[in-house]
Amino acid sequence: MRPVLDFNTLKIFIAVVERDSFVGASKALEMPTSNVSRCISQLEDKLNLQLIERSTRHMKLTQAGHLLYTRAKPLLEALEQTETELTLRQMQFKGPLRICIPNEIGPVLLGSVVADFACQHPDLEMSCVTNLSGYESLRDDLDLAVIVSRGKMDDSDYIARHLVTIPCTIVAAPSVIQRYGTPSRIQQFEELPCITTVNALKGAPWQFVNKKGGFETIKVNGRYRVNSGEMAGRAAISGVGFAILSKQACQPYIDDGRLIEIEFEQSAAPLQLFALYSDRRYLPAKTRALIDFMHQRLSH
Repeated sequence: MRPVLDFNTLKIFIAVVERDSFVGASKALEMPTSNVSRCISQLEDKLNLQLIERSTRHMKLTQAGHLLYTRAKPLLEALEQTETELTLRQMQFKGPLRICIPNEIGPVLLGSVVADFACQHPDLEMSCVTNLSGYESLRDDLDLAVIVSRGKMDDSDYIARHLVTIPCTIVAAPSVIQRYGTPSRIQQFEELPCITTVNALKGAPWQFVNKKGGFETIKVNGRYRVNSGEMAGRAAISGVGFAILSKQACQPYIDDGRLIEIEFEQSAAPLQLFALYSDRRYLPAKTRALIDFMHQRLSH
């Protein structure tokens, strides 16, 4: 059964009483006088009680109306105060903010960013963990997870905001090129020794971007699998096999000759950093501010 008394109805009733007229209440509430009058009449019908005695010149509360006003007024004020406090809590940058960033690349790109944000907002209680679990992170009572993705992201119930794109390239040590030659087609990686990831970025398949912007996936020969970009880079330098690495991370080794960059018609799909959260509608201001701060810093 729907309750007779509700927040909006009581708000209108109290406005009528305190302004001593339907016209005054309608002006205060910015609604038509006819709507105010109809609301009070409907309330009286539902209660089966007359709350206000009306005449052409004045209005007067009945005993029932006086009882309703004296009881409802403090309740309404308490509700409005609660609403104000909840709104302020949503807007304030204070209290816990729990985030997860990917290990290795996370501290390099975001370590100073998160620390600077914490310095700007000393009332925040920051908690930051590092792992590569991606979507699973938000199940651990976290407010925000930064994930690494390559290629097209999987569909999920979470909201993802792009933070930065990290160009990648294919490299190999000179000894690998000497042993296997320089591949001319990406399909050759199905037979060549490749360094892939254990569980991050979906493991063995390598993804490329063609000239039309579409993705092409190659099931490579992943004879050496790691869970670390640093490990992949070291393995590539040692001559374990071909690898897709961050262009920025491996550029010094390309420059000094320890790695050789291999170019194709298709380019290696870049790494993408996304901020992942569960609900856009009720995203706290402090979480939104951190996402904006990350995006701004990583864009420069």
